[in-house]
Parts: sequence; C-alpha cells; structure tokens
Amino acid sequence: MRIFFYLALFFCSVYSFSQDFQYSSLLIKEELKDNADAVVRFDEMVVDILAQDNMLLKSKRVVTVLNKNGNKHVNAYAGYSNSSKVKYIKAIVYDAFGNEIKKIKEKDFKDVSAVSGGTLYSDYRVKYLDYTPTGYPYTIVLEKEIQTKNTAFLPTWNFLDGYGVSAELSHFKLNFVHADLKPRVLEKNTENYNIEINETPLSIDCKGVEISALKKEQLSPMFNQISPKIMTRLIDFHYEGHDAHVENWEQLGEWMYVNLLQGRSELPESVKSHITNLVKNVDSDIEKARLVYEYMQSVTRYISVQVGIGGIQPIIASEVDRVKYGDCKGLSNYTHALLEVAGVKSYYVHVEAGNNKIDFEEDFPTLAQGNHAILAIPNGESYTWIDCTSQTHPFGFVGDFTDDRKAFVIRSNGGEVIKTPVYLNENNSQKMEGEIQLLEDGAIKVSAVIETKGIRYDNRFYIEDLDKDKILEYYQDTWASINNLILEKNEFKNDKEKVKFTEEVQISAKNYAKPSGERILFSPNVLNKNSFVPKRYRTRKLPFQIQRGYKDVDSYVISIPEGYGVEALPEPVEIISEFGEYKMSVLKQGESLKYERRFLLKAGKHPKEKYSNYRSFRKKISKNDGAQVVLIKK
Repeated sequence: MRIFFYLALFFCSVYSFSQDFQYSSLLIKEELKDNADAVVRFDEMVVDILAQDNMLLKSKRVVTVLNKNGNKHVNAYAGYSNSSKVKYIKAIVYDAFGNEIKKIKEKDFKDVSAVSGGTLYSDYRVKYLDYTPTGYPYTIVLEKEIQTKNTAFLPTWNFLDGYGVSAELSHFKLNFVHADLKPRVLEKNTENYNIEINETPLSIDCKGVEISALKKEQLSPMFNQISPKIMTRLIDFHYEGHDAHVENWEQLGEWMYVNLLQGRSELPESVKSHITNLVKNVDSDIEKARLVYEYMQSVTRYISVQVGIGGIQPIIASEVDRVKYGDCKGLSNYTHALLEVAGVKSYYVHVEAGNNKIDFEEDFPTLAQGNHAILAIPNGESYTWIDCTSQTHPFGFVGDFTDDRKAFVIRSNGGEVIKTPVYLNENNSQKMEGEIQLLEDGAIKVSAVIETKGIRYDNRFYIEDLDKDKILEYYQDTWASINNLILEKNEFKNDKEKVKFTEEVQISAKNYAKPSGERILFSPNVLNKNSFVPKRYRTRKLPFQIQRGYKDVDSYVISIPEGYGVEALPEPVEIISEFGEYKMSVLKQGESLKYERRFLLKAGKHPKEKYSNYRSFRKKISKNDGAQVVLIKK
C-alpha cells in the first residue's frame, strides 16, 4: 500500500507539473499545516504613494484552504467608492494538486452595496467572490489593484490572518516618490517571528517567512494583541478633498473637527423648538442631556456602518432628522447637534467597539484606528459617555461594547486619547435572594429576586422586551441544571437612572432532588451553579485573560419536607486567590436551611505559567457549587 501511495503521488506530481504545480497543497510543509485551517502560501501588497492625494495598492494573495473552517481566510473582496476605484480584480481556483478548476473574471464577482438598510451610504460598494468549494484542500489566487485619492488610511499589514492560519511568505512593501511622503511605521509583536524590515531612501520593505499558525486556546487574548503586524501612517495625507499635516493626536483632532465635523449640526427649526421646550425648566446640563438622549432614542433607528465604510465624515444632522435613521457617525453627530440646541457641550469620539477591549495606540495617531463613534459629555472633571446607536441603553451607560478602552475624543482645539468607563469586578454585580420549598417527592417551588448592575445588567435587561415563550426559554437556558422548569410568574423592573435591573421570578420543577429510600439528596445551590472549568492543556502556548470580573451574592432559605432531618451538610468553604474569592456555607435554621454564597472573579491578564492555578481555582468552585445536602426521614 505504501509503494502504491508513492507511485500514485509521483504520477499526480508529474501530471500537475505542467499545470501550476507551485499551488499544489502537497508542497506545504507539515509544520505549517499544524493547527491550521488554511495556509497563506503567498501574500504580497505593494503600496505606491505617488503623491499626497494619490496611492496605488497592488496585491496578490494565494491561500490554500484545508477545511471548511478555513474558508473565512480567502478574503476575496475589494471595496470601492467615489474616491477609490478597483482597477482590476481576478481570481483562479486550483485543486489539491495545483490543477486549475475555475478562472474568475471581474464580471463574475458579485457587486453589492457595502451598507444595507439605508440609501445615505449608497456610494460605498464591494466586489466579492462567492465561491462554494467542491472539496478540500483547494487554493485560490486573488489579484487586485486599487487606486485611491485618500491616503489617510495606509494599510495595517498582518503577517497572520488570525488563529488557525499560517503563512509561507508574507510581503508588504511601501514605495514613495520622495522623502516627505515616507510613512511612519509601528511594529507590533514581531520580535519572535522570522520577519525582516528593510528601508531604502524611497521604500520600506517588510517580509515574513514560514510563520506557523497559532492555535486558539481557551481564554486566549484577542488575536490582534499578540499577533505580528505593521501599522503605517502618513504625516501629510489626503482625505476626501482635504489635505492634512498630523504629527500627534491633538493635531488630528483639530483637523477632524475643522474639516469633517464643523458645520454639520444644522437642524430644522421645528426640531430646535421642540428641544428648547423639552429642557426649558431644567437647570442641570446632565439632566438636559438625559432628556435629549431619550428623545433621540425614541425618534431614530440605527443601521450598522463601521467607521471607514461609508466614510469617516458623519451625515449632516438635518438629513438624519429627515430620514430618522443613521449609522454610529450620523446618530452621534445628530445627538451632538440636539445637545448643542439644549446648551450642552459634547465631544465626538472614535472608539474600537466590540465585546473584546481594544485600545487606540497612544503614540500612533491615525484615522485607521476605531470602528465606532460615540459621544463624551463633560461632567465636572470627567465625562458622561453615551452610545447613540442603542435604543434601549440607559443614559450614561455604554455597556461591554465600548467599556474600558482607550478612545479618541475630538475637540475644536485638538484631540486626546482617553479611557472609556470601566465596570470593574464588584461593579458588575448580581444579588440573588430566594425562598425555596423542597417537597418530599423531590419537586421544588422557588420565589427569587435578582438584582443586576454594571455588565451583569447589560447581559440581562434585554429580557424585558422578549415575548413569553422567549422568557421561558431564557430561564430554562440560564438554569439548565433544573429539569422540567415551569415559569409560574415573572415581573421586571428596569431602573435606568440607577442602571439596575430587577427580576421577581417564581418557578417550579419536578424531580429536582433525588429521593432514595428514607433519604433525599439535593444541591442547595439551586439558582447559580457555576460549573465552568477551563480546558486542560498539557503544554499551554499562550497567556490567558479574564476580560471582565464580576461579583455574585446569593442567599436562599430552603424549607425541607416535614418529617425530615439533616443527615449531612457541605462543610463551609472559603477560597482566596489572586484570581478572586469564593465563600459558601449551608447552615441549619430551625426546620429550614440557610444557603449563602459569595463569588468574586477578578479581571486580569496572566502568563501561561499561571493557567493551571486558575484552572484549579475554578475547579474548586465548580465542585463546591455542586455540593449536596442529605436529608433523612425522622
């Protein structure tokens, strides 16, 4: 069989040589296939900076996709607008042996709007390849060339696409016609890779060779925090008809205000009159801002358009008022205009949004950072922050979408990188009090009050808008350890001023406890079992991160069936660790039991060497959360 395999491989190789043998997946080194869903065989971009307002980007990318998880790494698309033109785009698909399967011309690429749901951004479009593979592995070769007047967005070059993809050769070159157009370069995480950067008087050449895939491990940091990349920017750049000279964030903020924000606050007189009447009897600027924010939430809707797509200049406020929708830029500018009418100062802010926290680079001022716009309202020595895309968030609460990260605040006299609000550990609290009746047949009846604040509020307050079936489904998922759960009653109170969500819930379930002869076994932690134990790694490769901490406080009174006494209770336990604290006790009080539990998890970044300690900490908590009480018939 082995001889037959090598003969077959030989004949396939001979046959393929006359095709494009260099694209055969058989040539990929095994170490580059390890932990990889795709291998980038060749990735090259040459950026020719021909003038402050003229840039040509030429690229060729060859990707071998090993399995269906690797399809997302093909990246066969090109965006364009009135200022950026796709000069050409084409692709060829090859099979595992390097035989050509399909040749794809520009007319075969799908051409669609880059923004759905709004005509205000119709000038921004994307050509993309919609290819369904017939088998794996396969290889796609993509070539494209883009001409643009906008030099504000020089590419950030990533030597790796993400977790689960390796690179044979990654090449990024910047050519510039004279020294004044030489880009500034920031290297990130390149020191442990085979990456070289060479400069000549009129070029910067970056090359990475044989970079193995990083395997995503549980609690791994965000990929862009650890992956090798090159950030680039011009000091003298052009954007949409405006030239700029920017050496720091202060200058960038002043330029953005004058050229992109100023003069875009015009509103209809009817709206100005309404806002004036809305706040006329209010003295506090923050209270005025609250009323304006809630008005904006009630009259507009949000459509998703990231900063950079649809341009970085917001749609004029009067247009947003006319159509009653906007992206983050348009709605932030619209709210800024409304606040201006109310006599309240606010600042436009760029931020990198998402559940994972990503900071702006403080020493690298560039428009290429950030994907979202919000507002900052001066409030004494600090700011009150608002996200104008949410129709449900309380005033002054941004939640986990933009919390705890460095963002760019834009003012008329300059810009500044400032950290957004931090919801730290104890601030993300959940308090649960319950009365639990345990029946002799193992059924339970529960009445509970749950109060959440901070990010825990953000994770729960939305359920008040769900229909009855979805609410039941939510509690069945939340309390998955309770089989046959029936939701008897629920009431919600959303205190937006205190940013506190309260749930009053009554549930019942059969067969929660396990009767066994004269005994009944059950877990006293009815409503908040934390069974998470991190995955075990024999040799962990990456550091780990607890993105957000939180605090739980649980207290239940459990009435036991008449005629039963306590045979065994879990021992009280207290665990103190650098990762947090845990305390649990079950005490007999008359004919009832009192269960109390406190769990504090601390946010933080940790080296891989401490992972086993963290796993041990979580394992102990899981074990104690599942501890059993034994009752016996008297």
